Amino acid sequence: MTDDRDTTLALNPKYDANGLITAVATDRASGEVLMLAHMNAEALAATLATREAHFWSRSRARLWKKGETSGHVLHVQDVRIDCDQDAVWLVVDPVGPACHTGQRSCFFRRIDGDRLIPAE
Repeated sequence: MTDDRDTTLALNPKYDANGLITAVATDRASGEVLMLAHMNAEALAATLATREAHFWSRSRARLWKKGETSGHVLHVQDVRIDCDQDAVWLVVDPVGPACHTGQRSCFFRRIDGDRLIPAE
């Protein structure tokens, strides 16, 4: 069943009980998934206003701009929202690695049975 949120052109994000929506960032040039994080209304508004990715840190309970300490900013080229407006897709030009570990992507490991292997 669909509702107005599913078909309208009006932006009306469907935040969860904690006021968050899932956000995934992909590299504009390669299409590679770089990271997954969460946004609240403030993070989404800051991202749209500055064209630099902002997220809500659940562990630190605060807004953060990606790259605020590392300099590894995500320059946002396109922002899309899924059909029921509970997930955001950021198409970005990254400056440096996206992962806090220094890896290009947060998805640098593959599950192989019951262990992890590099996803090279």
